[in-house]
Amino acid sequence: MAGVSHAEFDMASDVNRMLVLAAALSALAALLHVAVIVGGPDWYRFFGAGERMARLAEARSPVPTLVTLGIALVLGIWAAYAASGAGLIRPLPLTAAALVAITGVYVLRGLAIVPAATMASLRTPFNLWSSAICLAIGIVHAVGLWQVWKRL
Repeated sequence: MAGVSHAEFDMASDVNRMLVLAAALSALAALLHVAVIVGGPDWYRFFGAGERMARLAEARSPVPTLVTLGIALVLGIWAAYAASGAGLIRPLPLTAAALVAITGVYVLRGLAIVPAATMASLRTPFNLWSSAICLAIGIVHAVGLWQVWKRL
């Protein structure tokens, strides 16, 4: 390839695509949380944050913003760890342990789809969709983590 050294090409082939996807999905989720803050009370309602959070946002309480920014920050950190595990950025401290924990959180949150699907009191569109999304992201993380485990 013109203009690309062998070292650069080899590094590019070492990038794990599943963890790149995992990083992109966590980053997208982080950005969506920021968009909810900007979108205001109606966005809190639409994305399932609950009526209490929407009313607090209407009252201009800092609570919804702080909670949602906290979630966005965590998701951003998770994106960075997936990018690190993928080989896109330099290794971060405790990458292997962090990716195991992140994968576990996504998968466990995703498995909440079982009670949401089987118990009428938990069967809401938000519970079903958010669980399915988390399970999918968790599976992407798990596959990527399995692929890179030996080099972590």
